[in-house]
Amino acid sequence: MIEVKIPDIGDFDEVEVIEILVNVGDEVSVEDPLLTLESDKATMEIPSPSAGKITTVTVSIGDKVSEGTLVMQLEPADAVTADADGSKAEPVHQDIPAAGSVDSPEKLEAGAVARNAIADTETVPGSVTPSTPDRDGAPDAHTGTLPHASPGVRRFARELGADLHRIAGSAAKGRITREDVKSWVKQQLSATDTQERQGGIGIPAIPEIDFSQFGEIETLKLSRIKKLSGPHLQRAWLNIPHVTHHDEADITELEEFRKSLKNEAENEGVRITILSFVMKALVGAMKKYPNFNSSLAPGGESLVLKKYFNVGIAVDTPNGLVVPVVRDVDRKSIFDLAGDLADVSERARDGKLRPDDLKGGCISISSLGGIGGTGFTPIVNAPEVAILGVSRSKMTPVWNGDSFDPRLLLPLDLSYDHRVVDGAEAARFATYLTRSFGDVRRLSL
Repeated sequence: MIEVKIPDIGDFDEVEVIEILVNVGDEVSVEDPLLTLESDKATMEIPSPSAGKITTVTVSIGDKVSEGTLVMQLEPADAVTADADGSKAEPVHQDIPAAGSVDSPEKLEAGAVARNAIADTETVPGSVTPSTPDRDGAPDAHTGTLPHASPGVRRFARELGADLHRIAGSAAKGRITREDVKSWVKQQLSATDTQERQGGIGIPAIPEIDFSQFGEIETLKLSRIKKLSGPHLQRAWLNIPHVTHHDEADITELEEFRKSLKNEAENEGVRITILSFVMKALVGAMKKYPNFNSSLAPGGESLVLKKYFNVGIAVDTPNGLVVPVVRDVDRKSIFDLAGDLADVSERARDGKLRPDDLKGGCISISSLGGIGGTGFTPIVNAPEVAILGVSRSKMTPVWNGDSFDPRLLLPLDLSYDHRVVDGAEAARFATYLTRSFGDVRRLSL
């Protein structure tokens, strides 16, 4: 019997199982996908290490796994063949261990509740951790349905006084997680009159409105990426004092130089966009002004200066915005960066980013140049201290002292954390950046 365990998935722990692709009795080949894991913004398939027949599945959708976690057992292909030739195989039972693996066991009064607890368990794979039926563990009086949550989450909700019937689950099939409960409790606390009286820190919740009273509506569930990125953006917006500096860079000669590289780029198998030059110019400015390559330490009393230069690139995908990181930008050529951009963009749109692809950024770029606009206010991707927005370039008449010359100008929007960067430093940073675009030779400095 072969034990199928989670292989090395980087330094990422507690990754959620969102899809099980096989059933007990299925025959698989080497490298056939067995299940799908999803971290905050990346999904990955776990392949079969050998050919054979699935005999046991020890995890359920919603379980959290790490490297080395046992997820399945596999009967090798030669043993399966022997059974087919007439040998008698022992039946395989997927037993469920007794309750009490993690949470304290409590008797269930309703069989339906017990079945729901077994199906939704979020503790040790295959274990049953029942909980006493209560207001959160009983069917909703209006819908007759149970909140979709594990016994551990139900117990956690009871401890915090949270009503699971009022919480929307963010996991697969609407399952409620501990993080959903925490977020709901925080929202309730932020809306209390007590917090408002204690200095106005709490933000009143937006009142619920029944929009159907005004006309026909349709309700669509947010994608998992938007559910996860939304709270992150909200935290960044509320915790960081944002300031946005707007500027324009003359890229007339730079664009001509970029076009002159077309044939050479084709020989390299890449397509060079202005974004590769933006990344190089941005790193040059970060070296000149190192505060832009830093993070505020917890407590806000010191600054962590980084000696590496990794740039996050916001990528628009069918499921929402993700920000993969291109590493060591200072050490790469324009051709290297063009290849990296194409690679991370394709994998982001296909949902094939690895967890490490989303970590370690120093500063981010959000480019709307392929869509349009004259400017916007990008939100700083904490714990970074700045983000550069890029809009569509435009041909503009510029006075040279004697006449107007047609010049190609690129709008730039630099949002920064005012706790770390002041306005004068941001203006100097932006000026240095625009000068780098104006003379392509400066990119080599």
